[in-house]
Amino acid sequence: MARIAICAPSRPITPDLGDRAIALAAAHGHEAVVHPQCYLEDGHFAGPDEARLAAFLACANDPAFDAVWFARGGYGAGRIAEAAIAGLGPAARRKAYLGYSDGGMMLGALYRAGIGRPVHAPMVVDLRRPGGGEDAGVRALDWLGGAADGLEPSLDERPTVAFNLTTLAMLCGTPLMPDLAGHVVQVEEICEHLYAVDRLFNHVTAQLGGIAGIRLGRVSDVPDNDRPFGAEPEDIARDWCRRRGIAFLGEAMIGHYSANRIVPFGLAPRTFGA
Repeated sequence: MARIAICAPSRPITPDLGDRAIALAAAHGHEAVVHPQCYLEDGHFAGPDEARLAAFLACANDPAFDAVWFARGGYGAGRIAEAAIAGLGPAARRKAYLGYSDGGMMLGALYRAGIGRPVHAPMVVDLRRPGGGEDAGVRALDWLGGAADGLEPSLDERPTVAFNLTTLAMLCGTPLMPDLAGHVVQVEEICEHLYAVDRLFNHVTAQLGGIAGIRLGRVSDVPDNDRPFGAEPEDIARDWCRRRGIAFLGEAMIGHYSANRIVPFGLAPRTFGA
């Protein structure tokens, strides 16, 4: 059994969703505790920066918890990540941290600092996703139970990371950005025009010299433009990889959808408790 702390470094969730997460965790042999900060609202955010930072540190530094599960993404984790890294103690190094989307800002910062086990994985908010949202939550919980069947199937002997494309672009050039030399970098995107996806690949691929290659996850909910862009997401990824001399490695099952798979950052070990 894992004891799981749920906090919201970015946007809030509602109490009914927190209750669902607690019940689902219990049904799968875990104990989940939702930090009250998850329900705060301060404009866009789950409380002001100070409250989100304090909640994250309380969860990460509490030796009673085995894992920190992010409630949802949106935007906000990057505003507190540098201070969070500075405030982490010994107990934080023994935990897994599960999330994706904007949560990748915190995962990237943790990976750079060598703290804990950052993991791209479904979040609490995914429980309400149509077409298998609860299955996504179960995938994360089963991973915490030691299961490997929810892992991204392309994982191999190379270190791997997974990011939302916009999040990765925002990490580049900041003190949060990890060294990804030799890594397979998996990226996904949501709610961006295709010209914006092209712009993001232009920027990101210029920052990723020395990586092992790029895999493309789902690019979903693409808004209509006033005229067709003229290239699909895979075409865009392949083109920028060709221009930058980066290997395009194919698809990955990551993204803002219910089949989103689990990608532990780095290499070792890829199952929880191993």
